[in-house]
Amino acid sequence: MFLTISTSGTPESPATDLGFLLHKHPDKAQRFSTSYGTAHVLYPEASVERCTAALLLEVDPVALVRRGKGKGRGGAPDAALAQYVNDRPYAASSLLAVALSAVFSSAMRGVCNARPERAARPLPLHVEVPALPARGGADLVRKLFEPLGWTVTVTRVPLDEQFPEWGDSRYVHLVLDVPDGKLTLGEALRHLYVLLPVLDDAKHYWVSSDEVDKLLRAGDGWLADHPEQKVITSRYLARRWSLTREAMHRLELVRLADADDTDVDDLDNAVDEESDTEEKAVPLAALRREAILAALGAAGAGRVLDLGCGQGQLVQALLKDTRFTEIAGVDVSMRALTIASRRLKLDRMGERQAERVKLFQGSLAYTDKRLKGYDAAVLSEVIEHLDEERLPALEYAVFGSARPRTVLVTTPNVEYNVRWETLPAGHVRHGDHRFEWTREEFRGWAGQVAERHGYGVEFVPVGDDDPEVGPPTQMAVFTQTDTTDRTNKTNKTNKTDKTDKNAKEVRAA
Repeated sequence: MFLTISTSGTPESPATDLGFLLHKHPDKAQRFSTSYGTAHVLYPEASVERCTAALLLEVDPVALVRRGKGKGRGGAPDAALAQYVNDRPYAASSLLAVALSAVFSSAMRGVCNARPERAARPLPLHVEVPALPARGGADLVRKLFEPLGWTVTVTRVPLDEQFPEWGDSRYVHLVLDVPDGKLTLGEALRHLYVLLPVLDDAKHYWVSSDEVDKLLRAGDGWLADHPEQKVITSRYLARRWSLTREAMHRLELVRLADADDTDVDDLDNAVDEESDTEEKAVPLAALRREAILAALGAAGAGRVLDLGCGQGQLVQALLKDTRFTEIAGVDVSMRALTIASRRLKLDRMGERQAERVKLFQGSLAYTDKRLKGYDAAVLSEVIEHLDEERLPALEYAVFGSARPRTVLVTTPNVEYNVRWETLPAGHVRHGDHRFEWTREEFRGWAGQVAERHGYGVEFVPVGDDDPEVGPPTQMAVFTQTDTTDRTNKTNKTNKTDKTDKNAKEVRAA
């Protein structure tokens, strides 16, 4: 991985001042350890008229695997081999950008105690990057560098020079020139630091919130007005939309502050630091409980079953609401019920409060007479933990046997998973989820259940309802529609059974 920076000079302002600006002596070859290999700085030429500094980065593939993200996970069968056999040691990328920042950190900040006037003065510069991944092609390279004052020469690198019919690779040989009076060395280095990983469209390390600060520091003075600001921000931040949005908002403040000739802090004064009024994001689990409580209240339920109650979070919320006179938490896991009991402090609960709640072990795959007689039942994030072939058993146990007036079922909306930044593509939200349904799949299942057991069903979004992919959680509200008919059928069946029994007794006598 290789990059050169050259400048020209005169006897009054020798080109060898580049060594002072970079804090690296032209007569020495120096080496620096990095997290992923060794960086070398050397000067192929150093004279009054012209001076060239070269940065050579030797990447250690093993260190890259050990320290990098991924750790061998991936869907491709050759993913493990690809970690060792790839273009990282040869093509300019975020690895080279990090090396630039580490080796030339003072130069990037424009600091040079030996030649302070030269550090602040623009230089004629010539930069070459022999192998640069250009995802977006030569057009994007020009769109990124030309607005900053660079003259750009892009040469596509063929896949194989001996076989031109194979076409060009995605790599380019990049040459950047800027005349005297346009850019300082610090500005040029900051351009490279940001735009090299942008063109590669990848980062070799995990992108966290501090990357926004790095981007804004390196982009100070040029990024706020760059015509490709959105592309640069999104790619630099590994397409993490929340970080991109934060960076875009802060860049807009910078632009407005420049237009108003004021300070950003003076413009961004909507928050009183002594009494912070910033709204915190409400966790999805809390939004789910709020939606469930609202639906139960609207249904007029007093006696409520929490089926698959887990560690008792919903039971605890129900107990705080005096509308619910009796709450039963059911789970197959005794360990979960023990934790729920501790959470609710059942052993220290007052007598009147203790009469409202009970916890017991049970499996939703079997009918259970203890589940009958309740106004409502809640299956919150439960069905996706069962194998799909076991759903009919749960369906009959709840809708066919227990038959509460109202049943609430919540489950993840798999379409929304693309909005979870930390969730790898193709993965479910929890390791124990056996499936996650689209909105259409969930509605299809719920509609069939309602039809088979005499319920009507409505659907309620939980969380932000994204116009493209819907809400993060989907909730079905089942309400009995033919209670009387089914009761009559049940009574008729019971009478028939009694008649048959009496007839058998008479015949036996």
